Amino acid sequence: MRIPVEETFRRLLDQEDTDADNQITVKDDGPKRFVVTGEDGATYTVEGTYPLSNLLQELALARGEGAETLHLDPELIHANPVRRISRMIREVFWDGLTRTIDAEGLVHVAIDEKGEGTDLDRRPRIYVPHGDTKALAYFQRVASERPELGLEVERLPETITPEYVLDLNKRPGILSLELVEDDEGLMRGLPFVVPGGRFNELYGWDSYFIVLGLLHDGHVGLAKGMVTHFLYEIEHYGQILNANRSYFLTRSQPPFLTAMGWAVYEHLEGQDRDAWFAEVIRAAIREYETVWTSPPKLTETGLSRYYASGIGMPPETEVDHYDGHLKPYAEAAGMDVARYRQAVRWREVVVPELDQYFVHDRTLRESGHDNSYRLEGRAADLCTVDLNSLLYRYETDIARALKEIFGNALETPDGTVHTSAAWEERAERRRERMSRLCWNEKRGIFFDYDFVQREGTGFESVTTLYPIWAGLATGEQAAMLVGRAVPLFEEAGGLASTTEASRGPISEDHPQRQWDYPFGWPPHQMLAWQGLIDYGYESVAQRLVYRWLYMITKNAADYNGTIPEKYDVVNRTHDVFVEYGNVGTEFDYITREGFGWMNASYQIGLSLLSDDLRAALEAGTPPEELF
Repeated sequence: MRIPVEETFRRLLDQEDTDADNQITVKDDGPKRFVVTGEDGATYTVEGTYPLSNLLQELALARGEGAETLHLDPELIHANPVRRISRMIREVFWDGLTRTIDAEGLVHVAIDEKGEGTDLDRRPRIYVPHGDTKALAYFQRVASERPELGLEVERLPETITPEYVLDLNKRPGILSLELVEDDEGLMRGLPFVVPGGRFNELYGWDSYFIVLGLLHDGHVGLAKGMVTHFLYEIEHYGQILNANRSYFLTRSQPPFLTAMGWAVYEHLEGQDRDAWFAEVIRAAIREYETVWTSPPKLTETGLSRYYASGIGMPPETEVDHYDGHLKPYAEAAGMDVARYRQAVRWREVVVPELDQYFVHDRTLRESGHDNSYRLEGRAADLCTVDLNSLLYRYETDIARALKEIFGNALETPDGTVHTSAAWEERAERRRERMSRLCWNEKRGIFFDYDFVQREGTGFESVTTLYPIWAGLATGEQAAMLVGRAVPLFEEAGGLASTTEASRGPISEDHPQRQWDYPFGWPPHQMLAWQGLIDYGYESVAQRLVYRWLYMITKNAADYNGTIPEKYDVVNRTHDVFVEYGNVGTEFDYITREGFGWMNASYQIGLSLLSDDLRAALEAGTPPEELF
């Protein structure tokens, strides 16, 4: 039957959306029974939160396409939640998150919600690397030919210093990425996928997990383009950036380039794939040597640390984010917090203690784990398990590429010929150092190493499982991690980021942090799943996958298809508010994006489940009835 779109849409909202949030969820107290009337007078009754929300979504899609009528397909309205979520990710969400930096895409990607409420000059602005004259000419032409964009184009200096970036923070903008010529000889930006919501640019470590999801769903060209953008960033900005905004110029993120490159390479065909991958490996070697294993990131232990350079207060946070920390300093100076905040931001007031605080704060942001009591106030003093596991993976990934693809000899632009033996030796040295400094045999867990205090931190973090993803852990260490560490973090909805004991009791002076218990995040789940499988703990991985997917599926079915940024895995809910809210929960009628690495975790998780567990998930069987 065909139904009128607008009339049905309005009537459905009036009856069922009782809290007027433009969604139909379990929180609405309508009758949950709606009669649809077709153009021919026939009727069809839809009952229950989930099918009613699906009906709303299908009507919203039809409205967006300008359709006056909709063919009511009961199979869509009553589609199994697991299959519907996966289909929405594959057919809708990736498109909704795709951006380009060119004449057509700038209107979308120039929008930046971060730092709103501050006194920044937020006009549309693009910064172009000093060495990319072709991009400079292109964007200058765009600004001239498209005056409605109001676009400002600025060329970065050849040398970028923290002092320069501090001044740049007053007038933030997007950073240009790779441009290519299309078949008609026109310049266009290579498409890439953003995390979603206020994260409306290309991110460093998010992109690895997003790439895995894209590859799974057949978007090989899009995944390859994202890796190509990172080669551009290393060439022109000196490192893979936290994200391509001007205020991230002095900060990187967890390194995943080699794993990302390998994942894409294994999906490519054609003679040029080896040449492309050679550029990936050369770029990774440059990044490894100039960013991660050089001062200030290389420590006297031989292990590396996160260390984000820069000056003063990060500008991308919410306007009052640091007020609690600034308040005693403001009171001592006889100033209100808002005025003191501005004085600190623009260096009218310089306090060495605050500068040291912001060193650690910028560094924990570089780690990707912002914020967590594991790192707060000490991030720059730690050789973390996660970073050094990722660098071990670089070393072994590069060694493998040299051995299997490049005849054990790849020359870099500085004339150095790299061999697999040298990179295997680097990996073995890192393994030995981590086993000596980070591994706690008694506890059966890897701890971050504080090279200032010369001791392990003892803070229980699920990042202790990174060594099994990287292949760094010995068989004995892996067995102890599975037997002792996994039970510390396994909750109803998957792996929690930390233990409750390490996080500590929550109070006004010790507020909840989003990368701590009880929250769980996609990268931790996905790395643990693969590591457990690689070490032969398939059944443990299956159980963890199921817990995670059941939580996502149940929340999406109850909350209008919501696929958000974060979950409380203890209580199996996305209905949380902690540090910046929960991206992906606020939308009208239908979400068209989900959240980047959350989407990926769903698709990858489904691909790992056994047929029996997939059937149980589709049947809505709670984990506690299975495990």
